[in-house]
Amino acid sequence: MMRASFEERGTEAATEATAEEVSAYAARVRSLVEATLDELIPAETVEPSSVHAAIRWSLFAPAKRLRPVLVFAAGEAFGARAESLIRTACAFELIHTYSLVHDDLPAMDDDELRRGRPTCHVRFGEAAAILAGDALQALAFQTIAEDETLDPSLRVRLISELARAAGTPEGMVAGQARDLEAEAREGVGGEELELIHRRKTGALIAASARAGALVSGASSSELEAVARYALELGLLFQITDDLLDVTASAEDLGKTPGKDARARKATYPALYGLEAARERARLVYERARAALDAVGRPTPMLRALARLVLERRA
Repeated sequence: MMRASFEERGTEAATEATAEEVSAYAARVRSLVEATLDELIPAETVEPSSVHAAIRWSLFAPAKRLRPVLVFAAGEAFGARAESLIRTACAFELIHTYSLVHDDLPAMDDDELRRGRPTCHVRFGEAAAILAGDALQALAFQTIAEDETLDPSLRVRLISELARAAGTPEGMVAGQARDLEAEAREGVGGEELELIHRRKTGALIAASARAGALVSGASSSELEAVARYALELGLLFQITDDLLDVTASAEDLGKTPGKDARARKATYPALYGLEAARERARLVYERARAALDAVGRPTPMLRALARLVLERRA
């Protein structure tokens, strides 16, 4: 049985959850999401077994599950129940994992380590990795479409949110395309870099929070405030990711550090330097928190998640 939301456990008066509360909350969401994903994904023995094995390898590697956590944190902040959020949260994780599988391919970022283990194409071959990503993407939309806890009109709206965030012209695919085009190109400025980050990473993170709020029936003004918060959170996540690529180890990251510099990618540390990049992260964090002031109800977990992203070490 799914447990009560964070807000229902007596923290309404808190302005920000503690680190321990965030950790417990994220662990709860991860447990719910991973159990549901295990039900949604066919066993490795089901044909085509090579594709299902590749999917499970990528999907069930150790992960933070930030996007599902955001679906829950935003949804529960406005009164949604876990039962109505779980499949949408899973859909966002499915899309995110598909993007990682394809992002690691030789034709893209060509990486050999993801979530602390060999990347999908290294383990299973490029063909299986491409097909696994394709299947993960399709299953994400199927998961929302078949969610009988939600009204059909809401399912359509959620599918639209997810599709726009994942695709073009302002979503994740557009951001990845711009990121690849900017590699080793001189003259990439701050405005273009921010645009890349807001699309490649920020769009899906922002849509995760909006989706949770949509499920809860949040008002248009509440949706707007959550969207502003999550857009800044997505940019903050990518800035800290840029910083960690320079400062963290492979063991901490679960992926290969230093690849951005070797690929001559446009990043905040490359453009501004480490200290200035850290200061920009702090400014974006403050904007994210300020956006929540317009919500008009307690948002302790959303506030704490912004701090967690700012201070993350992996």
